[in-house]
Amino acid sequence: MKQIICLANSRKQGERCIAGIDVDTGKWIRPVCDKLYPQDGRIPRSVRLVEGREPELLDILEIPLADTGNDFGFESENRSVLPGCWNCLGKAKTKDLLGYCGDFTHILHNSCKYVNPSYLQSLPSHQRRTIELVQVVSFSVEPRWRGTIRSASGDSLAKAKITDPVLVQQLDAGYEPPNNCLVTVSLSLPWAGQNWEGEAPCWKLIAGVIEI
Repeated sequence: MKQIICLANSRKQGERCIAGIDVDTGKWIRPVCDKLYPQDGRIPRSVRLVEGREPELLDILEIPLADTGNDFGFESENRSVLPGCWNCLGKAKTKDLLGYCGDFTHILHNSCKYVNPSYLQSLPSHQRRTIELVQVVSFSVEPRWRGTIRSASGDSLAKAKITDPVLVQQLDAGYEPPNNCLVTVSLSLPWAGQNWEGEAPCWKLIAGVIEI
């Protein structure tokens, strides 16, 4: 069993992608159902529910996980989900999360909206980052729910798709995220549009927002 602070519960191919910080190590963990979904590891509702509800941001989740998992070629944070119930042990405090924000020049490796899988594969496994908690000082949202953020370190991410269904529901109801907040940015699996030329990239997604 591993305990993680839930910082992402975002849409993924009709199911969800769950991710969080390992309470013991301070490192990211992304549970994956790689036996049920060997193509992408998405977490089905029947597996992820905690006492009949969706995992929520800041939940301290106890999850049966293996020490390894399918990395789909470049995701170093993945751990395979084992049989057993998921439990919620309590809630983390927002102030305790600031120490987990990445102290990096760029949000997920570069200043673009995407990262190429070949670049991630060129890095040692421990240097591959496919999910990151960012302290944000500016946050604006556009129609069709794409967000533009600027980090405390000065890097920006423009028009990233928002995949957190709870946040989308709030936006639909008129919610405006504050400028100062914590944002979980995650990489998608490789995807290219119809007229895209070259390697299918991993797009940067806004997978969770926590008010400070």
